[in-house]
Amino acid sequence: MNIKIINKKITEPELHKIAEDFYGEMVKGVVDVEREILAMGGEYHMDANVVLIENGSKQQDIWGFNWYFDKNVDERIEYVSLINIRPKQNNRTMEVQDISLRDRIKSIILKYLA
Repeated sequence: MNIKIINKKITEPELHKIAEDFYGEMVKGVVDVEREILAMGGEYHMDANVVLIENGSKQQDIWGFNWYFDKNVDERIEYVSLINIRPKQNNRTMEVQDISLRDRIKSIILKYLA
């Protein structure tokens, strides 16, 4: 499984290489909002989630998203994942509900992928 921890800017061809294992036009990712790192790739968000946990992240800091290559810049990030269902953190759906958290997630993602 081609899951990469991203802690520095990567090129679009490098990201496409990660994506080709499962979805091609889209790649699943997770972001650690405290450590400001990503894990990209895998069939499920949980695959990348496990990689970050094994690398020292805490579950409450990790949120899932999808990155679409074929959408315009403002629509590339989809804040939807089963790992985002967190009633104790006031997120009761697969989509990240808190706008300030979404903004934080977006800024971390764009630091590495844009």
